Amino acid sequence: MQKDFQKWHDKKSKVDEIKKRPFFHEREIWYCTLGVNIGFEQDGGGEDFLRPVIIIRKFNNEIFWAIPLTRTQKKTKYYFQFVFGDNFSSAAILSQIRLVDARRLDYKIGDISKDNFKKLIKKFKDLLP
Repeated sequence: MQKDFQKWHDKKSKVDEIKKRPFFHEREIWYCTLGVNIGFEQDGGGEDFLRPVIIIRKFNNEIFWAIPLTRTQKKTKYYFQFVFGDNFSSAAILSQIRLVDARRLDYKIGDISKDNFKKLIKKFKDLLP
């Protein structure tokens, strides 16, 4: 599949110009402008290059750690499967954690439950040496 890096660069330039970042919290699930990435890194989709992410650590009002989500259900140590909202099945791709600027946040779509969030964090920590 051919990737449109120029279109992403134009969108990224607009995102960089955003002055006011949205207010966000840990455990929230947002559509985030992740863009076009290299190789096996998760891309955003559509006109705005969006992908859902879970905010797992808020460092301040500007940056946070996010884990991209997918609908692909895999039972490996690198995926955490859960349901949120109206029985929406999803999986956090633990190997794809990244630092994100809050200007990339587009809109909130839900929250992961406190119980599932604790399980996700534990599964993530278990990946670390």
